[in-house]
Amino acid sequence: MIKKAEYLISNTDITKCPEKPLPEFAFIGRSNVGKSSLINMLTGIKNLAKTSSTPGKTQTINHFLIDDTWYLADLPGYGYAQVSKSLRGRWEHFIRNYLLHRENLTQVFVLLDCRIKPMNSDMEFINWLGKNQVPMGIIYTKIDKLKPSELEKNIQLYEETLLTFWEDLPVSFISSSVKSTGKEDIVTYIEEIVTQMNLKKTR
Repeated sequence: MIKKAEYLISNTDITKCPEKPLPEFAFIGRSNVGKSSLINMLTGIKNLAKTSSTPGKTQTINHFLIDDTWYLADLPGYGYAQVSKSLRGRWEHFIRNYLLHRENLTQVFVLLDCRIKPMNSDMEFINWLGKNQVPMGIIYTKIDKLKPSELEKNIQLYEETLLTFWEDLPVSFISSSVKSTGKEDIVTYIEEIVTQMNLKKTR
């Protein structure tokens, strides 16, 4: 489990991202998907990532150093946000540049609100990651808002939709920031990848 998490820097320029070549895991999703709440839940620090009920709160790439061994990158949300079209255009440009050119980016986690049926913007983004060979996983958020049967039905619909484009499903997790559901599974998954990468470096 995460023992230490500290904020490092916020920017929109990939050349200003942290220089130390540690494994980096990025979190992204539609505006108001619960990304900041999830990051706070995973790290165990209530206000590490700033939360807001207003879509579009995150407007920069926010880097956090986790246990001095890996970076967590909090990316601006895509899709609807109460900001100008020109600002959303700038977000898309620097996010795309980050995802394609950040050398130590190890995996991107796409957050999906389990209450909402598959949306074109989510599928288009996930498929764009696949086409560009950006390693990715999915985290379904806010599962405490649904009955188990409804959750199962919605996730099945997502998986069926994904399989119309993908041969194999990406790794996925379910989460609730309110009940800390998924915390152990997600953090353990990341830590195992970091450990494996460190072992390869020492060989």
